[in-house]
Amino acid sequence: QPGAARVAKTLKTLLSGSSIVESHAADDPRVQDPYSFRCSPLVLGAALDSFQSCFDRLHNELGAVTDNPLIFDTGSDVPDIVSAGCFHGMPVALPLDTLAIGISHLAGIAERRVYHMLSVFDPQSELTAFMSPRPGVMSGFMIVQYAAAAMCNELIGLATPASVANLSTCANMEDYNSFGPRSAAKAARGVQLARSIIATELLCAAEGVEAHRPHRSGEPVEQAIKLIREVVPPLSEDRSPSPDIAAIEKLIEKDAFGPLLS
Repeated sequence: QPGAARVAKTLKTLLSGSSIVESHAADDPRVQDPYSFRCSPLVLGAALDSFQSCFDRLHNELGAVTDNPLIFDTGSDVPDIVSAGCFHGMPVALPLDTLAIGISHLAGIAERRVYHMLSVFDPQSELTAFMSPRPGVMSGFMIVQYAAAAMCNELIGLATPASVANLSTCANMEDYNSFGPRSAAKAARGVQLARSIIATELLCAAEGVEAHRPHRSGEPVEQAIKLIREVVPPLSEDRSPSPDIAAIEKLIEKDAFGPLLS
C-alpha cells in the first residue's frame, strides 16, 4: 500500500514534536479514535494511489492515436486506410470516473473530521461546541459543517460513473459510448468542492490547535496555521465564514501548504 505508507509518513512528520500529542500519551479516557482520524492513512492512501493511476493513464493517452480512419504509409503511392475505433473515449473516461470517486473519499473523510471537531460537548475538552467563542450565545463554526455536508452530498452524485450509462447514437452505429466529457466535468467540479471542504477543515483545525495553547502541534502544522492567520483572523465573534474559507482556498490553489508536506 504505497499510498497509505506515504500518507502515514507525512502525518508522522507533521506531528513530530507535538506537545498536544504528548499530552494525550497517558491517562486519556478514550480507547481509540473514530475511523476518520484513525484510518486516514488507509483512506487517503487509497485515494492517492487512484490519483497516481489516473495520472499515469491520462499521461499515456496523450501519446495515443485518436484518428479514424488510420492511415499507414506503405512505401507506395497508395497508403493503407483502416477504419478503426481509436477515437473511443473509454481509456480517458474510466480513469476520470475513478478520479471523481477518489476525490469524493478525500473530501468525505475531511468533512467527517470537521464534524468531530465541532461536535464537542465534553467539559474536559479544550474545544468548545462548534468552537464558539461564547457557547450558547454565538454559533461559532456550526454552519461550516452544514456547508461541507451539502458539498459532500453533491460529491456523492458526482462519484456516480458517467461511463457506465451507455446510450446509443448515430442510428445505432455508435452503440457504446463513453460519455467521457461528462466524466471530465464531474471530476473538475469534484476538485472545486474538495478544495472548499479541505479549506473548511483547515479553518477549523487552526482554531482547534490554538485552543490547546500553550501546547503546540508539530512545526509544519504551526507553519500552516501561521499561513492561515495571515489571511484569516481567529474567531472572536460570529461572522460570515465564506470569506475565510475563500481565502484559505486561494492558499491551497497556489500550493502554499505544499512545501510543508515534503
